[in-house]
Amino acid sequence: MIYKKYYEDFLNHSEDRPIRSSRIYVPISVDEVAGELKTDGDIVFGRLYYHLDERYGYRTEDDKMVHLFAREVEEDWHCVNFPYVVSILASLQEENRKYRTATLVSVTSLFVAAVSLILSIFI
Repeated sequence: MIYKKYYEDFLNHSEDRPIRSSRIYVPISVDEVAGELKTDGDIVFGRLYYHLDERYGYRTEDDKMVHLFAREVEEDWHCVNFPYVVSILASLQEENRKYRTATLVSVTSLFVAAVSLILSIFI
């Protein structure tokens, strides 16, 4: 949802014509995202700030914090680290594909086994 809604904003930033404080941190409207998800803005904020940033944020070798979601980046509020969000999304989609493929193979083998059992009993 955030990817689709803010992808163009991410691309439109350039060093010649900056439209936000940082290239990688894209400000989002938590209330708009919540509206599209049909939930409360505080729930979306809490999920991004307290859960996902805690889970995916990390420290660099020089002890700087890299946030997935930052409350404030210079003068911009509620910013997501867009390239990092895209990377996490790609990893989750790949993981989901692996899970669905394994499940499909298992269901297919169960079906083949059931058909084989039925044929061996009645033939």
